[in-house]
Amino acid sequence: MRIAATLITLNEEANLPRALASLSFCDEVVVVDSGSSDRTAEIARAAGARVLHNPWPGYAAQKNFAAASASCEWILALDADEEVSPPLQQELARLKGHGPDRDGYSFPRLARYAGRWIRHSGWYPDRKVRLYRRDRARWVGDYVHESVVVSGAVGELHGDLLHYTCDSLSEHLATLNRYTTLAAQEMAAQGRRASPSRLLLSPPWTFLRSYVLQAGFLDGAAGLQIGLMAGLYVYAKYAKLRELTASP
Repeated sequence: MRIAATLITLNEEANLPRALASLSFCDEVVVVDSGSSDRTAEIARAAGARVLHNPWPGYAAQKNFAAASASCEWILALDADEEVSPPLQQELARLKGHGPDRDGYSFPRLARYAGRWIRHSGWYPDRKVRLYRRDRARWVGDYVHESVVVSGAVGELHGDLLHYTCDSLSEHLATLNRYTTLAAQEMAAQGRRASPSRLLLSPPWTFLRSYVLQAGFLDGAAGLQIGLMAGLYVYAKYAKLRELTASP
């Protein structure tokens, strides 16, 4: 079993060294960059990665391009702000040794937010399929929240994939603004509409679900902020959808 790690990048010089350092068990590392103006490509090459340049076609398309560019049958897809934890590294090395019995594997993803690991708030275990046979899976999702669809059996691994998210409220707000625009565009393309009742009711329900039902209060102040930002995300997404679909 040979594994190629694939990463897509744009100005990721701060995150990339950590991600690359966690991939020593891989047989190949492919970094597909969409036009960084910082040291991303230099850092990747210095770490032994093969760097390709491809104009930005969207998240799923760029990740499928990266997988198609690898030389290995098995793909481990990472984002630049993620890291394979030591327990997951060991688990993947063992899997390489005895060979796979599935067509894809999911891992739990543990997020670090505002200096704290988040184990509640609906953020954990947040399982993601990230290891897959290239000929049996593909990325889907034209706008945001892309995911892997596997044509076959999916197994579960137990080590955490570490995700380093926002360090500050301003960073979170910038990310929220970008992603809600993409989400609204996706819904508009699907012919969806946002009613006034959805704008009114969805944000408080989203906060209550995250902070109370999903025990976000156990994450301290970070959990409160996550819940409030989740409600704001929903409001902004639907408000932008109403703008996009409003009659002239």
